[in-house]
Amino acid sequence: MSRYLRLAAIAALAASAGCFNAPQSASGNGPALGNGNLTADSQGGNTVNGSVRVLDHEKTGDVTTVNGSIEVGDDATVADAQTVNGTISLGSGTSANSLSTVNGSISLDDGARVALTVRAVNGSLTLHTGADVGGSLVNVNGPINLNAAHVGGRITTANGDITVEGASHVDGGILVEKPQEGWFDLTHEPRIVIGPGSVVAGELRFDRKVELYVSDKAKIGPVTGATPLRYPGEGPVG
Repeated sequence: MSRYLRLAAIAALAASAGCFNAPQSASGNGPALGNGNLTADSQGGNTVNGSVRVLDHEKTGDVTTVNGSIEVGDDATVADAQTVNGTISLGSGTSANSLSTVNGSISLDDGARVALTVRAVNGSLTLHTGADVGGSLVNVNGPINLNAAHVGGRITTANGDITVEGASHVDGGILVEKPQEGWFDLTHEPRIVIGPGSVVAGELRFDRKVELYVSDKAKIGPVTGATPLRYPGEGPVG
């Protein structure tokens, strides 16, 4: 759990120290400090209190904000996308290097690709049909949903439900960590569902009590810390 707390602390310090630069206008980008919503150009887009938008088919650099969302259009290319308080969404066919937020959800539309890690602290992670993450998929709180998607690394959470369906593939296994007492509602037992046709290779390790449901048409690696409940049909009952 310590790395999640460090991520939140680093993000807060970066915001308070003014490490996020922003343009002074809504249409241009540059090193000057400023606030407000903006549209990224070929150099990227950075703001403090505002959202960043990347247009369809745009090729751009890093996009960052502190308090605001990041919306990347279809068939665009971005480097790293980072926010502290806000969502990140990638349009269909879009490519990015890495995505991270502290408080907010992250979604990848059909065919979107992230070369490295997708990471949130408090927020859902959603991969739609054909989405691909080359590295790990990580959060602390919030559901993680894959539908006909691929994750090259491991899925890690502490307090989130995980659904892997639509013949998704996860190459690096699943880890559900034990959260620190006092930070989370430990009465919630994460629900892990591996649907028909899906493959989770590598170890499925659970350091806390979970509900693990695995389709009789799914393939999984070795399981530590839980007993898989096999089910027929499209989804578990209950």
